[in-house]
Amino acid sequence: MTETSWKGAHAAAVFQGAAAAVLLALAAWQGIAAIASEPGQERLRPTLNLGSFLSGKLTGAVNHVMAHELPADPLLRASGGVFRYDLFRSGGPLVRVGCDDTLFLTEELRPWPGAEAAMAERAAIVRRVRDGLAQRGVLLSVALVPDKARVKRDRLCGAPRSEQATARYDAFAEALRGQGIQPLLLLRPLAAREAQGGAWWRTDTHWSQEGARAAAAAIAAALRVYPLSRSTTFRTTSAAEETNGPGDLLRLMSLDRVPDALRPAPDRQRLEHTEAAEAGSGGGGLLDETPAPEVALVGSSYSVNANFHGALQELLRTAVVNAAKAGGGFAGSANEYFAGQAFRETPPRIVVWEIPERVVGQPLGQGERDLAARW
Repeated sequence: MTETSWKGAHAAAVFQGAAAAVLLALAAWQGIAAIASEPGQERLRPTLNLGSFLSGKLTGAVNHVMAHELPADPLLRASGGVFRYDLFRSGGPLVRVGCDDTLFLTEELRPWPGAEAAMAERAAIVRRVRDGLAQRGVLLSVALVPDKARVKRDRLCGAPRSEQATARYDAFAEALRGQGIQPLLLLRPLAAREAQGGAWWRTDTHWSQEGARAAAAAIAAALRVYPLSRSTTFRTTSAAEETNGPGDLLRLMSLDRVPDALRPAPDRQRLEHTEAAEAGSGGGGLLDETPAPEVALVGSSYSVNANFHGALQELLRTAVVNAAKAGGGFAGSANEYFAGQAFRETPPRIVVWEIPERVVGQPLGQGERDLAARW
């Protein structure tokens, strides 16, 4: 080997060694930063004991932190999301991309094993809740929210939708009727709103503010025959400036933090906010008791998005307790509300139970079993 070639090989070896050292240092920094992060500490803290070490729980917790809390993780996920979308127009395993960049949750399109039995059991649970509330003098109104993929089916543009998903809405409505429950079907008013300019966000799985108001109007109209005080005036205002819509499907695609040129354009909105109008000067004194709300709302993230709760209060002209929760699915928020102090001490006259179509055929979990046992 000549001196020149030897020097070249030596320089290459030094460069490779330095590059390896840098990569190892970066990897070590990523691991240390992940463990030191607040989410990492929360995950590890319960396992920092001998029992967890011997059982392997500590190792599992460390593996979870390394898989989910690396500082570079958001960048890596965003890079993968951009690669999938820009090269293949794919949204990944959780999202399907329709025409005009309309995004759909895969959960709405797929079949579920044992869906028919699951719907029958959920309908029976609704009946048990209805009967239990009736014994307390409380009316139950069930509002069935259709899938975005059902209302915007013309935007699917080739995204496969199972036969089970196609039949699910009518099937669950019929299961409820079989239990003596007449559900409030929101499909028609939402489809009408969609034809007038949109009831769902394009990049989010939930209804838009226009869709939420259409649903609230349908529920308020159905409850109009029931005597409520309807003595409160509410006022809805819109933000002066437009902002991006919620875009949860962009987050599932790991595209929520990338430039607009690399992803479906976000929806735009003027955020709405509803509050009770100020009382007149002829009100009572400081010792007057505020009457208990006559209506309570339980349900899913549909009920906590797009000012649906505010629109419902405005249209009913009465305060509504919003016990719904994001990720509540079928039973989550109902379980918490019916087990809570507010329901025990000041039960409402009407409970509105908002149920999203996409959850009714999924396998039952502990939440459903707990709710059934409660009634």
